[in-house]
Amino acid sequence: MAPVASPVVEAWTTYRTGNAADWTARGLARAKKGDRVSVVIPARNEEATIGAIVSTIRRELVDRVSLVDEILVVDSRSTDTTAAVAQAAGARVVSQDEVTRGLPRMDGKGDALWAGLAASTGDIVAFVDGDLREFSSHFVTGLLGPLLTDPSVEFVKGFYHRPLVSTTGVEADGGGRVTELAARPMLNLFWPDLAGMVQPLAGEYAGRRRTLERIPFVSGYGVEIAMLIDLLDLVGLDALAQVDLGERFHRHQNTEALGRMSAQIMVTAWSRLHRRGLVTEPMPPSSLLTQFRRGGDALPHLDREIVVTDIGVQERPPLATLPRPVAVPAA
Repeated sequence: MAPVASPVVEAWTTYRTGNAADWTARGLARAKKGDRVSVVIPARNEEATIGAIVSTIRRELVDRVSLVDEILVVDSRSTDTTAAVAQAAGARVVSQDEVTRGLPRMDGKGDALWAGLAASTGDIVAFVDGDLREFSSHFVTGLLGPLLTDPSVEFVKGFYHRPLVSTTGVEADGGGRVTELAARPMLNLFWPDLAGMVQPLAGEYAGRRRTLERIPFVSGYGVEIAMLIDLLDLVGLDALAQVDLGERFHRHQNTEALGRMSAQIMVTAWSRLHRRGLVTEPMPPSSLLTQFRRGGDALPHLDREIVVTDIGVQERPPLATLPRPVAVPAA
């Protein structure tokens, strides 16, 4: 007899899985009932895509329908014109380093997300990646739908098809390789209640500020899996939901970069296993990842070059635990 999903996972996926088409922007605007909504976009060197994302949200969800109250772009140490393009398109732009000034310097997406939560003002905060192509406002309305229509939902995760385009063609669901090779096996083994999450590493999600401010943010690529695990512990599975957002087109990483992402996810999972008492040490024996890269023209005498990366992660504490609010520069 073939294995079947656990009753918990089967019930949750049936009850808590929606589709972006289930809600309209106008209907959600009526359902706001005084809640303030922020969209936060962390961006590093995304001048090619950030303008279209911001202008779409502003045109369709701010000007046409009063659903989104704030579009906040967190400039994560860009060396291009990301900040200027985002501001010209109608976003409020803050610098990751300005928001976290006076705190220990951290690198990675998670720190930009934490800065965005600290600098934003919404009761409900939606996070959208800054590298999306062919962006549609339904990415935002889909995430907001459960939160604005069901008070028992505290956090919503997006999922989608991720086509992988290569020189040999298009693989319809070829994206999400780190999910299938690292994150999903990890969750199924140690946090089986989260096995129903279609894309646990998706960069599009939304939550209530009162809840998001009570969890830490991992500085690197482990931020999404840490968020799910911590929210499961904090509010329980029934307060989590997921929504099908259709197709997602964005820049894909090479295999070497995916290896580093996977390693950071494993380090992050280790820290959560330690909190549960399943491993004795707070960190793995090593935070160094050794990889091999073809020597190339610069090193023709070497068939392979050794590349070592520190994949250790840090965490920003829950905002709610800080003795005073983070000082946010004026726009």
